[in-house]
Amino acid sequence: MRTLRIGEEEYERYLLEIEKRRGNESPQVEAKVQSILREVKKRGDEALLDYTERFDKVRLHPSQIEVEKKEIKEAYRQLPLDFLKTLKKACQRIRRFHQLSKRRTTVRWVEKGIRIEQVVKPLEKAGIYVPGGKASYPSTVLMAALPAKVAGVKEIIITTPPHPEGLSPAVLVAANLSGVDRIFRIGGVQAIGALAYGTRTIPKVDKIVGPGNRYVSLAKRLVYGAVDIDMVAGPSEIVIISDGRLPPAFVAADLLSQAEHDERAVSILITPSESFGKKVAEEVAKQLLTLKRESIARKSLQERGAILIVENLSQAIELANRIAPEHLELCVKNPRHLSTFVRHAGAVFLGSYAPEAIGDYLAGPNHILPTAGTARYASALGVEDFQKKFHRIQFTQKALRRFEGDVKRFTEWEGLEGHYQSMALRMK
Repeated sequence: MRTLRIGEEEYERYLLEIEKRRGNESPQVEAKVQSILREVKKRGDEALLDYTERFDKVRLHPSQIEVEKKEIKEAYRQLPLDFLKTLKKACQRIRRFHQLSKRRTTVRWVEKGIRIEQVVKPLEKAGIYVPGGKASYPSTVLMAALPAKVAGVKEIIITTPPHPEGLSPAVLVAANLSGVDRIFRIGGVQAIGALAYGTRTIPKVDKIVGPGNRYVSLAKRLVYGAVDIDMVAGPSEIVIISDGRLPPAFVAADLLSQAEHDERAVSILITPSESFGKKVAEEVAKQLLTLKRESIARKSLQERGAILIVENLSQAIELANRIAPEHLELCVKNPRHLSTFVRHAGAVFLGSYAPEAIGDYLAGPNHILPTAGTARYASALGVEDFQKKFHRIQFTQKALRRFEGDVKRFTEWEGLEGHYQSMALRMK
């Protein structure tokens, strides 16, 4: 990992690159994704089967697109008992957290002759994309499906890429535990197209959530409008602020926990101690050799990782706010105090014993988080993402009359006299 010091030209150049990390896909890639989406919209299931054979090397019969109930029962038998217990434990904790955050009240504002209400209702259909290219992610199933279930979504649908050896039993079990209604073995851009437009087999949904590769993320952006989406997710990110009190091995392990996700992942340590930064770099090099995904993590660290040396923790926190990372760890003496200065982060982990990994699986809050600097305005996936609001407005004639003159002045100014006519008729 490169080591950069505040004030150096390379330090600022690196930060500018990180700030532009979202980037736009090339016109060629966008054209390719658009082409697949058009074909799915036009040919439906036929296109899904063609692209699945082409990209996933799996030939499916139309009857195999949807996962049958017996396959889910078999998945329970295939899953080790101890891991099943872990999935149930995670399911319970994630569900509980999201139940606590659910909005149950209707906003009411009552005046004489006037009643204004804001009503919260769940979406009817939600589609969850579960990636399956480089690993199996039952945790993503729990994180995406449980808040939808708590929100009261009527039908929850999953699409996930097929494999010649079959779908991951853990993904199937996690889906069943979360209350998912239907599962389809379709992945990639074609799955996003199917959820957005609907086919004979896969129904059109109201919203698509869940992470995916760059093609899936681009497809979600392109179908937005035909359907809602949660976010356009980028590669995983972690920023660790450390005052040097935490063992270097802890920090190195946490940096690697994100680097192993993807070659484009971002892992950054910010510290006022250059000697500590050097020890962490040595630990990273040592631990890297023990990872199964060493080549992925190595490329990530070489291309996007860095140890940034600052003068103090105030500079460190301002730098973290500038980066607006997906995950921010505060490994300092008084993390709660420092956390009060955090303005932009997807999730913040406080102290020596709250590694990002616990947030990925069992803490309770959602691990589907804003990336690529979007934490400046976006939030973690939650119950509210599966809800919509509408307003109920009721006036008596006497109450409406109190506003007649005001409405008339608005309509005259804006040239919309027909609006006033709808008021004037009611006053007679």
